[in-house]
Formats: sequence, structure tokens, C-alpha cells
Amino acid sequence: MTDAEDSAREEAATPEPEKKSTGPAPRRRGMRERVKKKKRAPEFRDAAPIVPPATVAGNALAIVIAIMSFLACLTIGAVTVVHDASRDWQGDIAREVTVQIRPVDGVDMTSQIEKAIAIAEGTPGIATAHALSDKETKALLEPWLGAGLDLDALPVPRLVRVELGDPVGADIPGLKKAIADSVPGGSLDDHSAWTRQLTAMAQTMVIGGFVILGLVLTAMVLSVVFATRAAMAGNRDVIEVLHLVGAEDGFIAGEFQRHFLLLGLKGGAAGGAAAIVTFAAVTLARRQAPGTAAFDQLEALLGQTGIGALGYVAALGVVFVVAILTALTSRLAVRRTLGAME
Repeated sequence: MTDAEDSAREEAATPEPEKKSTGPAPRRRGMRERVKKKKRAPEFRDAAPIVPPATVAGNALAIVIAIMSFLACLTIGAVTVVHDASRDWQGDIAREVTVQIRPVDGVDMTSQIEKAIAIAEGTPGIATAHALSDKETKALLEPWLGAGLDLDALPVPRLVRVELGDPVGADIPGLKKAIADSVPGGSLDDHSAWTRQLTAMAQTMVIGGFVILGLVLTAMVLSVVFATRAAMAGNRDVIEVLHLVGAEDGFIAGEFQRHFLLLGLKGGAAGGAAAIVTFAAVTLARRQAPGTAAFDQLEALLGQTGIGALGYVAALGVVFVVAILTALTSRLAVRRTLGAME
């Protein structure tokens, strides 16, 4: 065998050296690994929650939300009662006017009362007119002058109550002029001054109620913000690890939002239920306590008005508003805190 054949045989038996990989292959593998990590981020939803579902701070926040929801429901209930009572007051006043006849020397009071009634009944839009009896007049003056009054010995004006059949079409200016021209000492009171005062008072109370409602909700929002920041501070290490493995801010904010949404529903439902029970208890007490001094004063102020269906519906609405407001507040607080961390 020749030397050339031996060298050729040795070259064929010698294995070829491995070629070193060049180019972008390692870079592509790194990108694939990072993409896989980002794709695995949503799998944290199946793991333990970031915020523990039951903690002392969470239970305390639920109690605070329940108290705030209860106060908000009571405020809305009071606003509806005042609004309905004001509407009834204005309706009663608008359906009635009063003729006042002052004593005049040499003029028979009885004949003047009859003349005033005749003029009122002949006016378009007037339903009935009748004079207050001596007993009714004494009952009106008793709180100021005491019992046992002698109306003949005192220069007490007499009143004629005029009920309107058509408050819009009644000729009140014509009736006022006819009473002033035909009845000595007579005048007509259309209660417009009382109507303006009652309307202003009711509007002031309604506005004050909404201001109180706004303050209560603001206090609740601040409580949720502080609780959210405290929860993030307690879980800062977990949040930073989630950031390192590719979790997005939206995922972390969603976890906090879900946690505080449940707290808001729990606290809002407790406060709303307590308010509804209170409404029902007040309505029942009003029905079972007629004749007492407290009932008479309440009846004089509010009439037969109570917390109607609108108050109960508003109480249920407060529950959902509180829950949504709690969730949104926590989400915004988390977003802002995460932005500051970056």
C-alpha cells in the first residue's frame, strides 16, 4: 500500500470538527424565552391572590364602608321625605286661600262674613267657602292666648276658608279686589309668601342633604385610598417579583380591584340592609304611635309623608354605587402607585 493511499484513508477516518454556531441564533432563543415568560404572566390568576382575602385591615375597611353606606342611605331617605313633604305642603297651600275680616266699629261681623262667602262662591274657579266656627277660631288662638277666650270681648279677626276647585283658572286677583271693595275690614291672603318660604326651605334642606352625601362618599374614597396603599406596602415584595417575571400593571391593578370590589359589596350590602330595616322600623313606629306628643309634632312637620318606594330603591342603588366607587378608587390608586415605583 502506498503512502498516498494511507494518508487518504487516515483523512477519511478522522471526524470533522464541529462548526461553531454564529449569527442571531442565541439572540432568537433569548427572545423566545422572554416571550414565553410574558405569555405565562396571566397564569398568575390561578395562583394565590396578591392581597389576602381576609385580613384585619380588610375587615376594618368593610366596617367603615358599611357605616358610610348606612349614613348615605339615611341621607337620601331624609332628602326624599323632605322633598315629598314640601310637594304636599305646596299642593295644600295652592288649593286654598283665606279671607280675613277685621272688626270695624258699627259694622255687623256676621253680615260681613256672609257677604264674603257669597262673593267667594260667585268667583270662577272657587269650589267652596265657609267661615271658621268659634270653636275652630279658639283652637287656633289657644296656643298663644290660652283657653276660655271670649271672642266677643276681643277684637279678633274672623277667617273664611276658601277652597279652589281650579287653582290655575281661579280668578284670585278679582276675588281679592272684590273683597277689599265690598267687605269693610276684609282682605285676601293667597299664601304666596308661605309658598315661597316653604319652597326655599325645602330646597335648602335638599341641597344640604346632597352636600352631606358628597362628604360621606368622599370620606369613604379616602379610606379606600389609604387601605389600598397600605395593602400595596405590605405586598411590595410580591409586586416587585411579579414585575420582574413580566406581569403587567393592568394585571396587578385588576387583582386589587377585585379584592376591594368584594369589600365594597360586603360593606355596602350591610349598610344598605341596615338602612332599609331602619326605614321600615320608622314607618311601623309612625303607624303605631298616633296621639303621642312626638307623633303630633312629626305629623305637623311632615304630614302623612313617609319613606316611599323611592327611598328604598335609592338605598339599593347606594350599595352598587359604593361597590363600583370602591373598586375604581382602588384601581386608580394602584395604577398611580405603580407608576411612581417605575
